[in-house]
Amino acid sequence: MRTRIIPKMLNDEVEEYLTRNDIVIVPVGTVEMHGGFPLDSETVVSEAFALKMAEACDGLVLTGLPYFYAGATASGRGTVQVSIQEGIRYLTGIAESLLRQGFKRQIYISAHGPAHMTVSPMVRDFMDKTGTPILYMDMIMQLMKNGQDIFKSADTFHAITVGAYDMLGRLEDVPLTTKYEHQEKQTCAEFDDIFALAYQSGSIGYYFGDPKDHMSTPSIPTEERRKELAEEGKETIQVLVERMNVPHIAEQMKNLEAYNQEIAKRCPWVPFAQE
Repeated sequence: MRTRIIPKMLNDEVEEYLTRNDIVIVPVGTVEMHGGFPLDSETVVSEAFALKMAEACDGLVLTGLPYFYAGATASGRGTVQVSIQEGIRYLTGIAESLLRQGFKRQIYISAHGPAHMTVSPMVRDFMDKTGTPILYMDMIMQLMKNGQDIFKSADTFHAITVGAYDMLGRLEDVPLTTKYEHQEKQTCAEFDDIFALAYQSGSIGYYFGDPKDHMSTPSIPTEERRKELAEEGKETIQVLVERMNVPHIAEQMKNLEAYNQEIAKRCPWVPFAQE
């Protein structure tokens, strides 16, 4: 294919694809302060993973979704903060459009920790309304599940970010700087005990007290070091996507839809059977 990124495709190319398959991967991002990396770094990481995942399962990628709930980084004036409820409404409209277009298997992904508070409610409500199971994959959880032997230091995580920019043809957007690497505690560290009482960012409201809180990023003094990190990051992304076994995930989504239809026949009171 010339490209798998829907905004770069011709309408004819999308329609031809839909004659043979129905998978779309939707990276959900954020624009927020991120140390020495650009504000859209977690969006870019999500888009890079989405592209590799689409290649693995013959899917398409819907890009251009960076503005959602950021969270504690709202204290940074470069951060764009959209409410969780506004994000849910927006994503619901997109999911409904994609389903009408013919994308029955929709996979939403994000490398932004608080994204689950926006995407997961949308995914579950969508099932109750339409009877179509769409999926959310938390990339941070995937890294923890599939990459523990890969992550030798925090630099491995940051290398993924640099590699993602390179994959999208934006490596030069990562600045050469040595100002943002540090080992200081977060200003809110004394509250870690109550932050940990629910899934990430979902326990209680707070904001970071210093831009350093989000976050220390590696010194990148030269183009050579930037390229070195990019190569490491691209290799890590490839390995992690292979370990996810995206074709199996896509097949399971199809199997789950058939299962759900059988359940609805036996239990016609389930929500989507009433629609």
